Amino acid sequence: MSGEALYERYKDALKRGHVASLRGRLEESLTAYAEAAAIAPERSTPHTSAGTALMRRKRPADALRHYTAALSLSPRDEAALLGRAQALAALDRRPEAANAFDALAELRATNGKLADAVDAARRGLELAEGRERRRTLEALIERLRATSPGEPGRLALERALQVLDGPAVAEQPAIATPAAPEPGPATGPGAPEAVAPEHAQVEPAALDDGVAVAREDAPGEPAAADDGVAIATDDAATPATAGTEPVPVRAALDRDLDPGLDVAALARQADDALAAGAMPAGPELLLDLAAAYRREGRIDAALDACYLALSLVPDDIGLHLALVELYDGRGWGALATEKLDLIDRLVALDADAGAAGRVAAARAARG
Repeated sequence: MSGEALYERYKDALKRGHVASLRGRLEESLTAYAEAAAIAPERSTPHTSAGTALMRRKRPADALRHYTAALSLSPRDEAALLGRAQALAALDRRPEAANAFDALAELRATNGKLADAVDAARRGLELAEGRERRRTLEALIERLRATSPGEPGRLALERALQVLDGPAVAEQPAIATPAAPEPGPATGPGAPEAVAPEHAQVEPAALDDGVAVAREDAPGEPAAADDGVAIATDDAATPATAGTEPVPVRAALDRDLDPGLDVAALARQADDALAAGAMPAGPELLLDLAAAYRREGRIDAALDACYLALSLVPDDIGLHLALVELYDGRGWGALATEKLDLIDRLVALDADAGAAGRVAAARAARG
């Protein structure tokens, strides 16, 4: 068989593994990843992907074996380094996990990913206090501050400063405000609940060998999950004219969902729309999915659906407002306030009265 034909078989096996994992079919995904590994034994991605699928199912010991195998093939595989660190932390092997996060921070800083490097260094310090570890985090914070970071970077700074300074962080000078929002990460629409709470900066899916592979990293940790959402229409957001009754502004996640909605079927529909490159149907379906997940209490899954939608339409105000609702639902009140303040500034720059009305309504709904 030609090399090109083998490569196509490898990509097909990897894709089947990703789709099965996103839909919660663990054994099917592991079988497909094993097939991909057998076809291309020199590649680390099948092992990394298998580890991520196992972490989603809260099997860190099994995941750790796959991440170790991936790193033996590719020591600078960032996803494998992250997965190994998370698996060690989940197993309460704190010193080893801290060292793993240190290595991840070093790699990310070398690659110019300063916000991600700060997050990794912070996690290492949280797991195992150390003078050198603290100095490394402080140095990374100063490097990131000097770049006038966007929203993910600002959130990384806030979390890191809270670890370094505790409550005093609230009195720190404001960090530079970005000119435009940066989308968060995304895993697929049908993924199961997240293992840890670090999503807000998740990067959009990366491409490996031509196959989309979800990457994660932010206010939580391993791969994430799913839920459903809805966006208010522009008409609903338009302020009332003089002499008329004001038009109620719907919450971003206030979607018209059928009470008997089959959420798994909706996840498949969204997955198919994304695979076909359908716009704007894909983001709209993801919003419905986020709303449906939230209705089931699956906040992490709803967050992932929104992050994935934002990777497609990063400037959609409704999606950002949906994240505010979900952050509050997840108990991340400070993060929700940060997000609202940022949206306020962006809306003011655009002089969009309709969007301003939606933001004001969202703020009022929080009390």
